[in-house]
Amino acid sequence: MNLIQLSPLDLGLAALLVLALAGISWPLGLELGNRLLVAALRTTVQLALVGLVLKALFAHVDLGWVALMSLFMLAVAGWEVMARQQRRFTGWWGYGLGTLSMFVSSFAVAILALTAIIGPEPWYTPQYAVPLLGMLLGNTMNGIALSVDRLTEGAWQQRASIEGRLMLGQDWRQAVADLRRSSVRSGMIPIVNAMAAAGVVSLPGMMTGQILAGAPPMEAVKYQILIMFLISAGSGFGTVAAVWLAARRLFDERMRLRLDRLR
Repeated sequence: MNLIQLSPLDLGLAALLVLALAGISWPLGLELGNRLLVAALRTTVQLALVGLVLKALFAHVDLGWVALMSLFMLAVAGWEVMARQQRRFTGWWGYGLGTLSMFVSSFAVAILALTAIIGPEPWYTPQYAVPLLGMLLGNTMNGIALSVDRLTEGAWQQRASIEGRLMLGQDWRQAVADLRRSSVRSGMIPIVNAMAAAGVVSLPGMMTGQILAGAPPMEAVKYQILIMFLISAGSGFGTVAAVWLAARRLFDERMRLRLDRLR
């Protein structure tokens, strides 16, 4: 593949754009300058480290190391889901709810794709397994974070209405049915928008990367279609599971709304 190598100077020139944006944000009072610089620094350090890790994984293909890398990615994604909640669950549930939902959905979809669709030998080849799982976790993380935040904030704001439905004899499923549906829709909006705009408004990241690396455009297109379908399935199943678990956690065994489980 005819890949143009990037020098540190090239990356430095791109970094100047971020510095310029941060500089503009301060006089405008946006309070985003520090966050933007920290995020840029984290991006640089994290991607450099993962590049070294992937280089080692590609050189020594081993299921144990791939599994360890995958679990680490899952653990970080679970933390990010919890950190983005305005009203998070107390105790283990604050971290475990999103992590469990992502494990069930993203890992299942990734393993199915690797074993039954793509079919590398061995199936856990890091070149395919790690990027695929990373894309699934990243998009599922966003969907779960948005949907659970919508659910918990909605339950807090609509507590009088929900308790009124419970007093009328509805169970917990009926009392939050509308809120659950709107929460799932909120979590699915990003991937639905991404699929609707793919190829018309934007060229998705994986396809762009393959084309820049010299892959035939139609091969890049086929892989991108596959990835979009897998991401939609992973995000959808993960969001539905997370919303169901979160909604159930809002009620106790006696069907009482327990907002004291949020903080």
